Amino acid sequence: MEGLAGTSKRDTEVRLPRATVVKNKQPADKQITAEQILRESRELQEQGFKPPTQKITDPTELAEYRLRKRKEYEDLVRRVRWNGSIWVKYAQWEEGQKDFRRARSVWERALEVTYTNPTTWLKYAEMEMRHRFVNHARNVWDRAVSLLPRVDQLWYKYIHMEEMLGNVPGARQIFERWMSFEPDHHGWMAFIKMELRYEEVERARNIFERYVQCLPTVQAWVRYAKFEMQNGDVGRARASYERAVEQLAEDAQTEELFIKFAEFEEKVKEVERARAIYKYALDHIPRAQADAVYKRFVSFEKQHGDRDGIEDVVLSERRFQYEAEVSANPLNYDAWFDYVRLEEAAGNPDRVREAYERAISNVPPAPEKRFWQRYIYLWINYALWEELDARDSDRTREVYRACLKFVPHKLFTFGKVWVLAAQHEIRQLRLDKARTILGMALGMCPKHKLFRSYIELELQLGNIERCRKLYERYLEWDATNCTAWCKWAELERSLGETDRVRGLFELAIQQPQLDMPEVLWKSYIDFEINDGQRGRTRALYERLLDRTRHVKVWISFAEFEAAPLPQPEEAQGAAANGNGNAVAAEESAASREAHARSAFARAYSSLRETQPDAKEEAVMLLEAWRAFESNATAGPTDAEGVPSGVAAVEKKMPKRVKRKRPLIGDDGEEEGFEEYYDYVFPDEAGAAPNLKLLEAAQRWKRLQAEQAAVTAGD
Repeated sequence: MEGLAGTSKRDTEVRLPRATVVKNKQPADKQITAEQILRESRELQEQGFKPPTQKITDPTELAEYRLRKRKEYEDLVRRVRWNGSIWVKYAQWEEGQKDFRRARSVWERALEVTYTNPTTWLKYAEMEMRHRFVNHARNVWDRAVSLLPRVDQLWYKYIHMEEMLGNVPGARQIFERWMSFEPDHHGWMAFIKMELRYEEVERARNIFERYVQCLPTVQAWVRYAKFEMQNGDVGRARASYERAVEQLAEDAQTEELFIKFAEFEEKVKEVERARAIYKYALDHIPRAQADAVYKRFVSFEKQHGDRDGIEDVVLSERRFQYEAEVSANPLNYDAWFDYVRLEEAAGNPDRVREAYERAISNVPPAPEKRFWQRYIYLWINYALWEELDARDSDRTREVYRACLKFVPHKLFTFGKVWVLAAQHEIRQLRLDKARTILGMALGMCPKHKLFRSYIELELQLGNIERCRKLYERYLEWDATNCTAWCKWAELERSLGETDRVRGLFELAIQQPQLDMPEVLWKSYIDFEINDGQRGRTRALYERLLDRTRHVKVWISFAEFEAAPLPQPEEAQGAAANGNGNAVAAEESAASREAHARSAFARAYSSLRETQPDAKEEAVMLLEAWRAFESNATAGPTDAEGVPSGVAAVEKKMPKRVKRKRPLIGDDGEEEGFEEYYDYVFPDEAGAAPNLKLLEAAQRWKRLQAEQAAVTAGD
């Protein structure tokens, strides 16, 4: 008996692989599927890679095999009784042995364990149907639907079996039993579809009546109306929609019902009825829930109405929607923005002004800037519309003036409004008025944006003295603003006022408090570097290091010492004219590298002495130092050509070791340990024994690796 395990002979026949030669690589006229390719590959596979074929040739051997398998399954179900897959495999094995009595026994035992599992019932009944035991299958299905009446799949399978057997009355009786449990929409529709398959229209209509009474929903009534329409009864279909609106009451106020009703009337050429339905829906459905009705109504009017009617529908509907929103919440400024944009698109200036006036009349409830941040854009948009669309500069000026009077500048202000008002005056060629507005703004409520805008205006006009006065006033108001100091110095540098630039920077770095001192110092240093002043730059770095010993400052200092200085513009011009005496002598490469090496050494000593715990910063400094020594052009080298400076830095590099430290919880108790990496520097006290032990271990490991390589070579 093929396919059953047991002690048997093995089939030792070996099939030689068949040689395949591709004769034509052009695509074939008839394409084959992947399934065919896989099947052919299995057929061409060598026999040696296939599992051995086992045969049972003796009844006694077969009986022993069955006894052994049953014992294995019984042991399994005894150990894992609640595992349904074990019962299924046991029963299917008995089915494969054609012992249906035992298979039924296994299925019944499985149902005793877990009768609530629908899969067990399905496979049990499928076994009976597969072997044409119809009465047994009916018995199984009947018990299943009695015990699990809410599992729809059991009902479907039961009914499908009876229908395949041609027992339509029996299937109808099963449906009636199912309907008594009031299933969902799918169950009712399955019953109706079965009656329609056998052209029982009146029975289907009666089922629909019960359906809409059991599940009074829009979906059920729409399906009922579609059924009547498919049978050609327009009157009954319309009556179904009307009954739905009447019986569902408030539940009928949905988009789906009215859209389907209107589409039905449109399909039967009742245009006025459809239009009346759409209007009724828009009047009774909440605006937030009627988007689909509105879109469908617009599409309907495009097909059956004129252009004016369509535009009126669109504008009136949107206008009514926005009126409802702003009436419900007058402080909803987003709704006001949408409303005024709608009126702007309509093109009626009077309506636009009315909408803007109504919008700006809704003042925020409290004099706090966070409440006004959205509201102020209504004023801005109003002024921009008057200037750009209405082209009325007088009204624009009045809007800006009213807005600036309305804002409580003593509490907060909006620099954007001041700047826009001044820019409007500039576009009207009224420069004095623009300066008056910006000057008033700086006097009433100075802000960074106002100073920057005023300075930019004067700079574009070329009034350098006004710019200097504005910068003086700016820094009197806020001397901590490093950006303002840098911008002023940049202006003076563009004018060639080198002494003024240095004076400004010196005055800036002497301020007791600065918001971004690193930006200011960097700008000062960059200015001196670009001016070709190495001595001044070095002095600046020394002054900066007196204030901070940050590792990045040290690295920047060393990189400055190593790099050549760019020639200033006047020096380049002198060199081009042949006047070499005008160019200051630049230090040689060796001198620069010596200064840089000295800076790195000072930095390392400073970090190790003043900040012994800043190990990562020291490693960063050493890596920068090593990179510098690798690229250095001057200095001695060892026998291998490696610069001696690199070797010196390597001796200072720490060892990266893994350590453990306790974890302390919120309650102060120790919760375990965590691993972390630490750096051990050669100059640290007490670190020498550990380092020597680690180096000895590394040497021993290298020696072992070399001996293993030699042994492998022999």
